[in-house]
This record gives sequence, C-alpha cells and structure tokens, in this order.
Amino acid sequence: MGAVPTFGSTVFDCPDPAALAGFYRAVLDWPEPAVRAGGSWARLVNPTGGARLEFQQVADYRAPEWPSASLPQQAHLDLDVDDLEAAHTRVLSLGAKLLDDSPSTFRVYADPVGHPFCLCAC
Repeated sequence: MGAVPTFGSTVFDCPDPAALAGFYRAVLDWPEPAVRAGGSWARLVNPTGGARLEFQQVADYRAPEWPSASLPQQAHLDLDVDDLEAAHTRVLSLGAKLLDDSPSTFRVYADPVGHPFCLCAC
C-alpha cells in the first residue's frame, strides 16, 4: 500500500451501533455486522469488496436535521437503485423516514437515528 491510502470505510456516530448496522445490513442486504464486545462499535463488510460501513457509539449523540444550518448533515450516503418505488417501500418498512420526495430521480430519507441518505435512480 505504501504512502497512498485506500478508502476503507465510512463511519457513522450513533447511540446504538448494532441497531444502526442492522438497519443498513437490511437495506443493503449485506451479511450480519460484526459488533465489538460491549457494543461500542459495529462493522458491515461489503460482500462484493470495496468500502465498509462502520458505526461508533456516541454518548450524547445528536441527529442532524435536514435541511438545517444549525445541525447540518455534513455527509450522507447515495444508494443506487433500479426501481425507486420498490426501494422506497422497502426502506420505509425497515424504519427509514421520508424527508423529501420532490425530486423525480431520487428521494431523501433519514435512517432510524436521523442520518440522511438518498435512494438514487439517476
């Protein structure tokens, strides 16, 4: 690897790493997460390779507000889908909350602890 880094993971702050990892595991249909003893960290490994999703426990977690300048989102995931309507129904059934459905090619959601993510049929 040398001096050039590779992209390893995106890490989310949250109150319950196992629960949030379980949500994204279900959304992405990935294998069960590995949860560190004590539950302070969880890791989802992409079964096709590539970057991981990881979740770290934060005692005084405050969810971002969308859209907001006082508690900005700072980052979000774009998840590509072929069937926006079917994916919409699926993520809502898994616990996502719809934030914005006005664009025609993507929709904005919040995960169960408030992180924004998009389903994109762009």
